[in-house]
Amino acid sequence: MKLSLLVPFMPKDPRELVRWAALLEPSPGRLWQGQAVTLDPLQSFAYVAGAGHRVPVGLSVTLMPLKHPFQAAMEARSLAQITGHPVVYGLGPGPVVFQELLGARPASQLRAVREYVTAVRDLLAGDTSEPGETVTSSMPLHRLESPEVRLGLGVLRPAMARLAGEIADVAVTWLAPADYVGSVVEPALREGAESAGVTRPLISSVVPVALRRPGRNPYRTVLASNYGHLQGPHYQDMLAKAGIQFDIDRPGPAAKAVLDGGAFLHDDVDGLGERLGAYVEAGVDEVVLNLSGVHALEGPDAAYDEAAELLEALCPTAGATKVA
Repeated sequence: MKLSLLVPFMPKDPRELVRWAALLEPSPGRLWQGQAVTLDPLQSFAYVAGAGHRVPVGLSVTLMPLKHPFQAAMEARSLAQITGHPVVYGLGPGPVVFQELLGARPASQLRAVREYVTAVRDLLAGDTSEPGETVTSSMPLHRLESPEVRLGLGVLRPAMARLAGEIADVAVTWLAPADYVGSVVEPALREGAESAGVTRPLISSVVPVALRRPGRNPYRTVLASNYGHLQGPHYQDMLAKAGIQFDIDRPGPAAKAVLDGGAFLHDDVDGLGERLGAYVEAGVDEVVLNLSGVHALEGPDAAYDEAAELLEALCPTAGATKVA
């Protein structure tokens, strides 16, 4: 399997990312960041490349209300040029509090996503887009030869998966169990791609994990990693579709439901390898390890050491440049 790594925290200093990038230098994996409200992920990735660690990177996901499509296209292309690798630039509308930053929420979230991604793609191709209901982009980018920008969409439910099948290069899942990806997400992606006459997007699944350790409480780790997401109605709906139902006002049983349902993986190294392999069987092209729960409860060194151990065991070409 192609194994990648999510930076499991919001950095406050870009130097914090350097050792995480070094872990991936011998491997084909990608270093990912989610949307941050501390340092802008694209700028911190540019810092890492400037520090000499030009590894492939991915964004999961950049929130569309924070950037005009012109800025998004220019920044993503710049990052591809700076790193020397294709960039996966995941996009998504974000929760309501972000959707309302620029005024009223769009009447149709799917239409807004379609128009935004289409505008970014047109700009990257040196074109302009037809004015839409939610975005306009009438000025083209200057042409520049650079590594590819692969546009991704954050995908939780079937409607967005079908749209991603039509317009995206990569579908990015978060907290989605392997069987849900295989039975719901992948078929919807294929349906959308077939309707548009294009190839099905690749699937990158961000999977929260933790090794079984003496004294480690997996329920606390689940909540430390995902409590904010579990409060979101869109995540609750996705998990319910995956057969995972819970009352968020009862955090302990909620964590157990998430763990039992396979949305969070807690096992020894061999067990995690087998369970991550289920994502590959479900059609996933890239598995992204998310150790944010370990980081939140046990600190950066514990999460870093665990990432190094997993990469070395599951992807033997990685983990050779662990930094003290």
